[in-house]
Amino acid sequence: MTNYHFIGIKGSGMSALAQILSDMKMNVQGSDVEKRFFTQIPLENKNIPIYPFQADNVQEGQTIIASPAYNETNPEVQRAGEKDITVHSYPDFLGSFIKQFTSVAVTGSHGKTTTTGLLSHVLSEARPTSYLIGDGTGKGTENSEYFAFEACEYRRHFLNYYPDYAIMTNIDFDHPDYFKDVDDVFQAFQDMASQVQKAIIACGDDPHLQHLQAGVPVIYYGLSEESDFQARDIKTDAEGTHFDCYVRQEHYGRFTIPGYGTHHVLNALAVIAICHYEQIEKETVAAQLATFSGVKRRFSEKQAGTQILVDDYAHHPTEIRATIESAKKKYSGRDVIAIFQPHTFSRTEAFLNDFASALGDADHVYLCDIFSSAREKKAELTIRDLQDKISGAQLLEESGTEVLMQYDHAVLLFMGAGDVQKFQRAYEEKRISQEGAL
Repeated sequence: MTNYHFIGIKGSGMSALAQILSDMKMNVQGSDVEKRFFTQIPLENKNIPIYPFQADNVQEGQTIIASPAYNETNPEVQRAGEKDITVHSYPDFLGSFIKQFTSVAVTGSHGKTTTTGLLSHVLSEARPTSYLIGDGTGKGTENSEYFAFEACEYRRHFLNYYPDYAIMTNIDFDHPDYFKDVDDVFQAFQDMASQVQKAIIACGDDPHLQHLQAGVPVIYYGLSEESDFQARDIKTDAEGTHFDCYVRQEHYGRFTIPGYGTHHVLNALAVIAICHYEQIEKETVAAQLATFSGVKRRFSEKQAGTQILVDDYAHHPTEIRATIESAKKKYSGRDVIAIFQPHTFSRTEAFLNDFASALGDADHVYLCDIFSSAREKKAELTIRDLQDKISGAQLLEESGTEVLMQYDHAVLLFMGAGDVQKFQRAYEEKRISQEGAL
């Protein structure tokens, strides 16, 4: 039996992969920084050992998998080099691992985590399926036919994969610390498209994806009549969103999803399209779409008195717009309060005006200090530069969250890719101390 050691096991992809291998009865352990992350909870539930970084964790006979965040400066990577033990990068290992399944890579600038979760939820009911989701969720099923996984474009990591299928949700300029512009992003996706083996399921409403060139069929989904899979007659009510799906102009079926907002309809169309291509039963697809509960940190809700608190990973202007749209459609008539923590100085600077415009869709805006990445030096830019561009925006400190109590019956959106959750926790604690209970 293979013994696996993960360097940086708390990373979302690393944690998910470790869970998959453990489910497949492999011996798995890992190491990481001592700070606690939500991604380690499922590891602990599976009794996967997690150690602090130290050279002695690396032993002969292990298969070493390292997060791309760690290089020769890490003591364990150094020790592996001294012992002449091969260190597999996470993307490289995953690229080899998926070859034993019918693999479906889900990629795109936005929406890939939710779409991967939705696809996994549907496929798992229909066929033996293993999956890896970017929120740190992983499941390994012995004798799996399918492997659904999130494929990240950052630093072109997804070019390590040669999947059978790829779902491409959209192309947008992001990761300005790496990509030069949207044309550079498009070229990365174009290169990825050339590696797909069977078919690409692409959003036809995205202008960039319309120019995709590939040696396999490109199946388009969207709201326009030109799409191979089109959603029509979209309605919302307390149960969720309902729509008709047409396949090349012929009515295929009516579907219901719990989510609200156009992006959720598009995600569902992508899943319907690939299941149709693989001849998955329509009844199974419809039933599973209707029962999808979502993924971690994507519009994760809880009730707090008369308020609805939402934790969401949105950290790009496009994602912020989508999250606010979901809140307004699901809770029409309620004020939507945006509590936003920008993620990295480079992204904040690149999208300063776009952030201001997107946040302007909310009724009130609170800004948390910029969450800095270890990859970048602190810039002269401050959160006040964004505040100056948003009328009425206020700054929020972790110690001053009680100001949010004034918004009765409102939806509070805590958005960001850093540690914005600490502001929500602080607010919940303030509510408990002042009201006795949520």
